[in-house]
Amino acid sequence: MLATPAAPDGPRLGLGVKLAYAVGATATNLKVRALSTFLVIFYNQVVGLPPHTVGLILMIALVVDAVVDPLVGQISDNFRSNWGRRHPFMLAAALPYAIAFFALWNPPTGWSDQALAVYLAVCVIAVRVFDTFFELPHQALAPELARGYDERTNLLSMRHFFMVAGGLGMTVLAYQVFLRERPDGTGGVLARDGYFSYSLTGALIILGAILVSALGTLRCIPHLHQAPVRRITLPAMLREMAATLNNRAFLVSTLAALLIAVAVGARNGLEIYFGLYFWELTQAQLATLATTSVIGGFLGVFLAPVVGRTMGKKWGVIAVFGSAVLVHVTPVSLRLLGLAPENGTPELLALLYGEEIINATLAAATAVLLFAILADVVEDAEVKTGRRSEGLLLSAQNLFRKAISGLGVFIATTVLTVIDFPEKAERAQVPPEVLHSLGLAYIPTILGLYGTAILCLLAYNIGRHQHEENLRTLAARQAGEALPADAADAPAATPDAPLPLKP
Repeated sequence: MLATPAAPDGPRLGLGVKLAYAVGATATNLKVRALSTFLVIFYNQVVGLPPHTVGLILMIALVVDAVVDPLVGQISDNFRSNWGRRHPFMLAAALPYAIAFFALWNPPTGWSDQALAVYLAVCVIAVRVFDTFFELPHQALAPELARGYDERTNLLSMRHFFMVAGGLGMTVLAYQVFLRERPDGTGGVLARDGYFSYSLTGALIILGAILVSALGTLRCIPHLHQAPVRRITLPAMLREMAATLNNRAFLVSTLAALLIAVAVGARNGLEIYFGLYFWELTQAQLATLATTSVIGGFLGVFLAPVVGRTMGKKWGVIAVFGSAVLVHVTPVSLRLLGLAPENGTPELLALLYGEEIINATLAAATAVLLFAILADVVEDAEVKTGRRSEGLLLSAQNLFRKAISGLGVFIATTVLTVIDFPEKAERAQVPPEVLHSLGLAYIPTILGLYGTAILCLLAYNIGRHQHEENLRTLAARQAGEALPADAADAPAATPDAPLPLKP
């Protein structure tokens, strides 16, 4: 049974609708950066939980994600309401998402480690579940709002702009305002009092971004795809999920996304340890480093469409991704080889700032192009199955983004445990052999994960020609016309037989 098609000639997206859609990305990336940058050091060095306990809780939350994400994706694909398939989920998530985020950073005092561990688990799972109810439907809107090969990349570039503003921008504010280190040495990321205003501001931004994005795109609902009228059994739903996900382009792109998410999560989880202890940076210097990352992220937003148009999305993402990896590992590699400038010197700061802005530019372009190639799977899967399944397909992307603060952070905490990194550590007081072990563990972990992801992307098989062919095939089906002659050689695509309905 096929979904009701969207209006073939929907209105052209205006700037207001594009901005409203894109601003929604602020919410999720603010949460991602908060969890990956500050969660481990907050609950380990400030609250006092052992790092392996924090890592284990994040892994448990990741298991919950593995169950919730595909179900929400499949349900939203088949949900019918006067407000469409996606918007009811987005609006329902707004307030509880904000409340859960605030609670995460304000645990009770005087509790035992066991009670605090349970509190952390409840809050982390709540944040992730409500994030799923917003972010997954929000991502699923992109392939419907922008259907052209290049137009889609442009919309996702705008979305990534607000991702940078929400994630890295909030990180800069954390270092410079909420968690600022005072001249007398008090405050900073190791002091608990700053996390109240940080979490309250973050919660309000999350609430506002979701409401603006959901309400600002309501006018597009009549022109989006509508779910079929049916009641589907659980076995039939599982068969649909298996048939939709059995797609080569989907499998290789999502596997690459998983590896990248895990690597980025490990990087973000250890980033502050490298900054404070490996490079011995002040918080003012960390704030400047985060600012250069924001600048690079904005530059990458403009780079991605250019690379996509000139090289194609597949080869473009491989090129910028590979370059980003090489740039990123350079400073730590130089330090391990004894070639990096000494800590505290202007030469070291120049090296770190240069690496950060170049890497952030390339990483932002990689993120945009990676999401764009995954979005192009939507039409390819529809050609093969006869169903529109953005939510199910992009639920994998949503799950892997959460892995940034799940499995990746678990790897980061495991590294800290293995090298016996001291608790309540002060800057410049960590033994040199521990810092050397940190660098030795980091380089092969990052290179292994990123290198395998690049190998996966080599097997991606949807280019500009294939995507345009998929659009022509779907348009011909919708119009009830015969396929053009030049489509005769395309692989046959027979929609699945009607699924059994509950009586």
